[in-house]
Amino acid sequence: MPVVLSEGLTKRFGGLTAVDDLSFALEAGTITGFLGPNGAGKTTTLRMLLGLAAPTGGRALIFDQPYAQLADAARRVGAVLEATDFHPGRSGRDHLRTLSRAVELPDSRVDEVLALVELTDAARRRVKGYSLGMRQRLGLASALLGDPELLVLDEPANGLDPEGVRWLRDFLRTFASEGRTVLISSHVLAEVAQTVDQVLIISRGRLVVETSLERLTARVGGSVRVRSPQLAQLAEALRREQIETTTSNDHALLAHGTTSDRVGAVAFAAGVPVYELVAEGSSLEEVFLELTAETPP
Repeated sequence: MPVVLSEGLTKRFGGLTAVDDLSFALEAGTITGFLGPNGAGKTTTLRMLLGLAAPTGGRALIFDQPYAQLADAARRVGAVLEATDFHPGRSGRDHLRTLSRAVELPDSRVDEVLALVELTDAARRRVKGYSLGMRQRLGLASALLGDPELLVLDEPANGLDPEGVRWLRDFLRTFASEGRTVLISSHVLAEVAQTVDQVLIISRGRLVVETSLERLTARVGGSVRVRSPQLAQLAEALRREQIETTTSNDHALLAHGTTSDRVGAVAFAAGVPVYELVAEGSSLEEVFLELTAETPP
């Protein structure tokens, strides 16, 4: 059973279709990056998953039920859609205590999550004095109060310094390694590439691709870099196999739209020695831009 299941999820606002027949599934123990240009429908989708907006069509299930029907939802799902939903006059600790008491959690859990997000020293400071990065950590602490099985985070790295970004990445990997699930909406593509293992890309409210990060970066614009003392002979052998090649600036041969196994086999059959053979996938950002640009209106 998937942890999160979207089936034909659709949301219209008058004549505007924000989310259009969106279907995907998230399995336990995975970190999924939910990507799309501004206005693609990411936040609307998250709101429907969490019962904050009613779908026009389709359905969204968490643990095989609509979020509103989940028993003890606060202990199973933690979510942060905005890192600004704080009373500025309260301390970070008091903010968390208010939330914890609403779901009948002990104050000791507040201290535990403050330690988890490394805000213990700032716990008694008023939130209005927090930096954006500190607010992001406080938002994550609120999502962790119930020790959830699923985390849904909207732009969690926004405002974090490089050390904070690395801390978040390590934290989420540890969280997922315990068999729990993370869904991250983000536009920080380089960071997502270092954090997630699954990718959902939407554009204009429609699903563009749902796949593993490894498959995504290898599928578009990938090439194989090969070094040999007989590059001309190798290029000719590859041309006969209808494999396009170009020469890189560092005097290596780039074979396009193929695999390292095939290039190696062609070189072996042609009797050409090979000193280096490396598959080079596209960056996530390159793939993202290409795929979303191809989505028809």
